[in-house]
Amino acid sequence: MPPLPVLLAPSILASDFTRLGQEIESIQDAEYLHVDVMDGLFVPNISFGFPILEAARRTRDALGTDQMLDVHLMIERPERYLKDFVSAGADSITVHVEATPHVHRCVQTIRELGKRAGVVLNPGTSLETLRPLLGSVDLILIMSVNPGFGGQSFLPQTYERVQTVRRWLEDAGSEAVLEVDGGVTADNARQLAQAGATALVAGSSVFGADGGRAGLARLRASLS
Repeated sequence: MPPLPVLLAPSILASDFTRLGQEIESIQDAEYLHVDVMDGLFVPNISFGFPILEAARRTRDALGTDQMLDVHLMIERPERYLKDFVSAGADSITVHVEATPHVHRCVQTIRELGKRAGVVLNPGTSLETLRPLLGSVDLILIMSVNPGFGGQSFLPQTYERVQTVRRWLEDAGSEAVLEVDGGVTADNARQLAQAGATALVAGSSVFGADGGRAGLARLRASLS
């Protein structure tokens, strides 16, 4: 079976924040705009919150694209802030199964707020935690590094994990997007697509020295 079409999701965490508007414009051809939110508790780093998401939303709207704001919450007890992230402009919100005892309730709440709901698994988390959620989510995100910092090396066991989840989704008749985040580059993108990924998050490999437009084009070319 040939790989399914792959959506690209540049992560603005790797962009130049002094030129955020220009950076977002440079990757406006990507299907998703990935926003990594870290609280310094769930992960050992702090990124940004509502003002950056609001700025990204204003830029996206000014450009007139239909790019999806794909918000990845690496925060403890994300249920506390779901309404706030929707108000700030999120189109899709993804929460970690490790971050809350109420992950199914989070998914329900996100959907009730009219947004796409996703769940994330860290590399060391058993895939079995996904099974009760397969019929409830719009997106599953498999972390291919331990979350918290950009620029980490890709963990090769991710391929097998993606293959397993792809098989489960097909068996369940689910059309959920299967996304991979962490160490994604032009060198491994095609193999991830062949394993069954349908969306790829990339930060450092897109926002490189030659700019986001060139980085995005390089990543897309690697899939063709």
